[in-house]
Amino acid sequence: MKKTALAHIHEQMGGKMVEFAGFYMPLKFTGDIDEHVTVREKLGVFDVSHMGEIWVKGPKAFDFIQRVTSNDVAALFDGKIQYSCFPNGKGGIVDDLLVYRINTETYLLVVNASNIEKDWNWLVSQNKENAVLYNASDEISQLAVQGPLALKAMQKLTSTTVEDMEYYTFKKLEFAGVKDVIFSTTGYTGAGGCEIYFANQDAEHICKAVFEAGKEFGIKPIGLAARDTLRLEMGFCLYGNDIDDTTSPLEAGLGWITKFSDSKDFIDKDFMLKLKAEGLKKKLVGFEMIDRGIPRHYYKLQDAQGNEIGHVTSGTMSPMMKVGIGMGYVKSEFSKPDTEIYVSIRDQAVKAKVVKLPIYKK
Repeated sequence: MKKTALAHIHEQMGGKMVEFAGFYMPLKFTGDIDEHVTVREKLGVFDVSHMGEIWVKGPKAFDFIQRVTSNDVAALFDGKIQYSCFPNGKGGIVDDLLVYRINTETYLLVVNASNIEKDWNWLVSQNKENAVLYNASDEISQLAVQGPLALKAMQKLTSTTVEDMEYYTFKKLEFAGVKDVIFSTTGYTGAGGCEIYFANQDAEHICKAVFEAGKEFGIKPIGLAARDTLRLEMGFCLYGNDIDDTTSPLEAGLGWITKFSDSKDFIDKDFMLKLKAEGLKKKLVGFEMIDRGIPRHYYKLQDAQGNEIGHVTSGTMSPMMKVGIGMGYVKSEFSKPDTEIYVSIRDQAVKAKVVKLPIYKK
């Protein structure tokens, strides 16, 4: 197992450590629900140093990224971030990712921990533009400070204004006395906040500074379990569950990151245009339970007559809503909000309803 530069700090804080995507990571600290509520109401810190970072540079960097990702890189400007995915040439998704534009010839791709090697090999194999690629994943640490008080607390550690930063933008700044830190207003919790990138050797110093700055606001360390329930309440896709090599971005509700402009030619563009024209046979939806029950990954989804219409991709008990919630693929005719569907839980048909995302409405 790989260890992040902060693994020993998680142990000192009492984290329950587990293997995740080949990394030694904290599953929980004070408890799933307590950590979840802390992020929704105050602020919490996630170690996301296991995520991958790949630099793409050179005069052909733009052309390369424009072709291998689904979103329109031309919409980016210096300091802007974009959510996107890598189409796999067979109608599926290699991975979902963030694209950071540093300048016209320098981009940072942030990819999922479980897919670092897969993504790297894919990019290398597709690099007919001869863009300069560099895998910096083992050199960069990353903290996600999430919650409504996150930016207020982090402002204490930099003289650069960060509290008024727009969603999905970033700045390179001095943070906790460390220069050239990338500070971005992204996150996968829907609670607001930031993600902070820095060299491994600065990890312990920055982590301690973050906790000290957040102390007066009730900051806590947050584990993988709460990270999953937070993103699920928002209806954010998790690679390997809700999207994978067999699901298209359109079926996954990611049409908004799949741009069909005339100026953009990308892998699988023709396939996705055909899929769009013919109509989708299945769609990823969010749902909440009407009857008591907790949906789990791969439980069957049924109609009122007991016919199978799809399956659950992610499910949990929502800490904020106190009901079972989930996401899953259903036949398109069952995808409209308020449609009643049934989750097969231990051979019992348990009633649920399709809801518009996000599942948790603040």
